[in-house]
Amino acid sequence: MDLMLQIWGGSFYLINKILFALSEGRHEPTKKHFKLSGWTIYILGVPAWVIVLAGHENWIAASIEAGGIPAMLLGLYNTYHDHQKPHQLFNRIVTLCTYSSLTFGLLYSVSQHGGITSISQVLEIGVMLGFLLGSYYMAKNNRIGWLFFALMNLSMATLMLLQDKPILMAQQLVSLCFVIYGFMQSRSLRTQTAH
Repeated sequence: MDLMLQIWGGSFYLINKILFALSEGRHEPTKKHFKLSGWTIYILGVPAWVIVLAGHENWIAASIEAGGIPAMLLGLYNTYHDHQKPHQLFNRIVTLCTYSSLTFGLLYSVSQHGGITSISQVLEIGVMLGFLLGSYYMAKNNRIGWLFFALMNLSMATLMLLQDKPILMAQQLVSLCFVIYGFMQSRSLRTQTAH
């Protein structure tokens, strides 16, 4: 079962990063199709990650994965509407969910462990910040999201190494390559547009 969850969660998240990275160098409607597919794949990978993380009592990271779904749905909505039809209520709900997830996961972990007492909790905080802020900024079409995703990938890869999840560790490192590629593509496209 553990192997199946690693393959499911790891492959869906890797496909998400590949689609996002490849969308940066494309023109419409291909760019939109890649991003819509990427957001959908991301959402479908969440259950496997939540199960794996909760199984190791990584409460911060598990709550972040589950709590990040609204940001992913916002990304789907904004991408579908080409970022031309902002929905203020939806944005507020996502912001509330983001901060609530951050607070809940952190407080629950601190209460369960009697504080921040382990390297895994520190890594989970890196995952938390990278995942939620990366998803939030990507949903708003802001390239800073790539940098937060890099933090998430590095933190999660290290956490998975410490917890003997080699498939998920490898997936995170491969995903990091696509995150770097996506950031570089978005940066060069912005530079070309400015000139």
